[in-house]
Amino acid sequence: MKKNEFELGQYKIVPLRHEDILKIKDWRNGQMEILRQKSEITEEQQIAYFDKVVWPLFEMSQPTQLLFSYLKDEELIGYGGLVYIDWLDQRAEVSFLVDTVRALDSSIYQKDFETYLNLIKQVAFEGMKFNRIFTETFDIRGHHISVLEASGFVKEGCMKQHININNKFIDSIIHGYLKEYYHA
Repeated sequence: MKKNEFELGQYKIVPLRHEDILKIKDWRNGQMEILRQKSEITEEQQIAYFDKVVWPLFEMSQPTQLLFSYLKDEELIGYGGLVYIDWLDQRAEVSFLVDTVRALDSSIYQKDFETYLNLIKQVAFEGMKFNRIFTETFDIRGHHISVLEASGFVKEGCMKQHININNKFIDSIIHGYLKEYYHA
């Protein structure tokens, strides 16, 4: 990519910063029911994971993940990126997590998530020249799904009873967004 920072008004995404990883750990631990995370992460585990897995990705020409710190008015409010990147097929899954407090306010969450999606579309379709991005969302996240769909993501399928959350099987909803939608 020619640039690694993307900005929209007061919001921007920048390459993931070292100083943000412990806040991210706290947010992940506080929102495990919406993530693929099964147990709490310790500070040591977070540091070790980033040292072993994440930081080496920054040296690769075709990493499997591109992770960003998400800022509003220069303050960290979330993180995310493109994960499970397939360079040959030009696709990636969208990852997003916002500060736990911001996630609790639906109007703040909506603005944060809509703006993030616009930024990540710039990364995928302008920066990387990809063909497709997609998401997997547990169906307990109705507001999240409505923001995805309002942002042009198309529901492509449902994996019935795909995940067990609090001893209840939950569906996973797949949404996709194509390069042709972005350029239309």
